Order: sequence, then C-alpha cells, then structure tokens
Amino acid sequence: MIPTSTELEALLSDLESDLAERKSSAGDRSAIRRTICAYANDLPGHRRPGVIFVGARNDGGCANLAVTNQLMTTLAQMRSDGNILPPPTMYVEKMALRGCELVVIVVEPSDNPPVRYQGRTWVKVGSVLQQATVEEERRLSERRRSGDLPFDLRPVLGASADELDMDFFRNEYLRSALAPDSRREPTEHR
Repeated sequence: MIPTSTELEALLSDLESDLAERKSSAGDRSAIRRTICAYANDLPGHRRPGVIFVGARNDGGCANLAVTNQLMTTLAQMRSDGNILPPPTMYVEKMALRGCELVVIVVEPSDNPPVRYQGRTWVKVGSVLQQATVEEERRLSERRRSGDLPFDLRPVLGASADELDMDFFRNEYLRSALAPDSRREPTEHR
C-alpha cells in the first residue's frame, strides 16, 4: 500500500511522525538500513508503511540532493544486500514533493518480524530510532508466530457462514473425521 502524494506530503511536513524519517543525503547508509529495519518491524503495530525521504532536511525542507540512477540503485539494493534479514518489502521511487526532488523509500511492515540489520533488531519508539529491548524482540517474535498458522487455521477475512457447503461438511467431512457413534447432526444456524 504505497501512500498517495498527498499522504507523502503530509508525512514530509509532520516532524513528529514515527512513520516518516528525513535524510538530507544517502551518506550514512547504515542509518538508512536501521530505519528500513525499524519500519519493517512496525513495533507500534500501525500496519502502515514507514517512509524515508532521502533529500529532505530534518525540518522537511529541500536538501537539493542530486537524484541519480546510481543513487536509486544503491538505495534499492539495500533490500537484498544481505545486511537486513529477512529482506523487507520496500519500494524506492524518485518523486518531486513540494518542489523538491527526493528519493522516497516506502517500507511495508513485515509479516515475519523481527527484521534485523547486521544481527540487531531496530525499532522506532516515537520518532526515535533505537535498538530493540529483549521484551520488544519477544513481542515481535510472537507477532510472527501468530501469523505462521497453517492455511486451514487462518481466518478468511470477509467470509460468512452462508458460504459454507454444509452438505459437503455433513456427508464428507464428518463421516471421515468422526466415528458414527460419536457424532450428532449439527443444527441449522439461524
């Protein structure tokens, strides 16, 4: 879910957001990778992407960074260069926002946290980037385990009981799953 231009402009202006980070250059690549890691971990559970604006000053103003193909390639390769594991889902785009040319990195929350940069788990606590505590890592691991259910135990969002094939359930499933003397016919759901 890539944010719209309007949403991106609002994030660029919001200096206190824990979903946006501004970098005036791509010089500190380690800091960018830690931020990618933190947004992939989504400790607060926003279930919304975090955005890194490369070429924006801390006050949201333009840093006048030259956005080149080499810069775009370098930033995009951070996803799969082996430093951040498991690799995050992220998008890297060149955009002009409020008259400023930027590289916008959109990082989706991971389904498989904790995500680590060089073996360390990073999270955003408010607008501050920090190494995760043992408790925060435990919470991220629990979030992963709750998402690791086998397909037949996962909820089907939007499905209703009316979509169940009750004839198949009674005639096929129940007969093979339960001994005849241990089952009774289900009553109709009203």
